[in-house]
Amino acid sequence: MKIVALNGSYRGTRGHTQVLLERLAKGVRAAGGDFEIVVLAELHIERCRACQICQTPEHYLRCVIADDVAKVHEKMAEAAIIVYATPVYVFGMSGLLKTFLDRLHSLGDSKDLRLSQSGRIFHHFTPGICSKPFVTVVCCNNVEAETPANTLHYFRTFATFMDAPQVGTLVRNGGELCGYGPEPRSGRRLARLDRSYAAFEQAGRELALTGRVHWLTARRANQEIVPVPLFALLKRLPLRFIKALIVKAARQMRSAPVRPDHI
Repeated sequence: MKIVALNGSYRGTRGHTQVLLERLAKGVRAAGGDFEIVVLAELHIERCRACQICQTPEHYLRCVIADDVAKVHEKMAEAAIIVYATPVYVFGMSGLLKTFLDRLHSLGDSKDLRLSQSGRIFHHFTPGICSKPFVTVVCCNNVEAETPANTLHYFRTFATFMDAPQVGTLVRNGGELCGYGPEPRSGRRLARLDRSYAAFEQAGRELALTGRVHWLTARRANQEIVPVPLFALLKRLPLRFIKALIVKAARQMRSAPVRPDHI
């Protein structure tokens, strides 16, 4: 089992994305699998020029841009599973990862319309790269569930159009709020983070042995580390419900027995 992970963080090996991928790698290797991390920030990756030369007979399905993208495509073709990993930047994946994904355009014939297995109208693509089973790893500093929503939705859409099985979704929020790092720490909050990291390692073992992440393992990996403050929860509740809570609390206070002062 060979797994190739694409680290889309601009911080490269210095960011939380790399920490999570190394946890996955530890589990994969412990189960006898091969795990390679491709740090996109260390490569030369240019933007797609929309020149359409890759759609011509002379250069069919071959990008004319001379950079490192073709080498990464080769690694993806050799892998059994691909991991797309990114931090959240302004409610989406990193521009670095999106720039790389835009270059998949050269691997498909945009004039050859087809139906995907899920019934989506799309066009020809190279299944040996585009249709590989994949895992999404997303990290962010915020604790709001809406923060990574756009990125998660993108990869669900990617799966349906590319006929690519999504075999795991791992989300780690509260990054800098809980002081992420490679070593175990003490404290209740940090203990939860270490349990999450342990679940990432278990996810790696499951990928190597079964080819997918069990839903319960994903749930443990994605568990909340930093509790959402009470006022933030109240803001999400309907105003009528909040008023009902206030009324109930006031009634309980009025009905409580009055204790005489001790002299």
